[in-house]
Amino acid sequence: MGNRNPDVDNWLQQYDNPHRELVGKIREFIIGVDPRLSEAIKWQAPTFMYKGNIASFFPRSKKNVTLMFHQGASIADELGLLEGDGEVSRVARFLDEADFEAKKPALEAVILGWIKDKG
Repeated sequence: MGNRNPDVDNWLQQYDNPHRELVGKIREFIIGVDPRLSEAIKWQAPTFMYKGNIASFFPRSKKNVTLMFHQGASIADELGLLEGDGEVSRVARFLDEADFEAKKPALEAVILGWIKDKG
């Protein structure tokens, strides 16, 4: 994929976490949603961007994979993926591969909603 960043590949190779494989699958899914998405290492974690920061993995989480949506409170989320009640950010949590598979449509909708809003 043309929007893959080798810095994220290197980060994943060194990531010591029981959910490393799932983080990699979620990453591949997200960057596959739209070729205009980009990724980088910011805040010491993979971050996805399109006309601003969309979401970053929270690398210290060991109970699940946590993806923080920096402006999550302003993103349309009709399928109920995002958790939290703060004024700005929201998180998406993925317990395991089956949970991720079940939440793929909602994750795609949130990402596409961000892109649509940013036009």
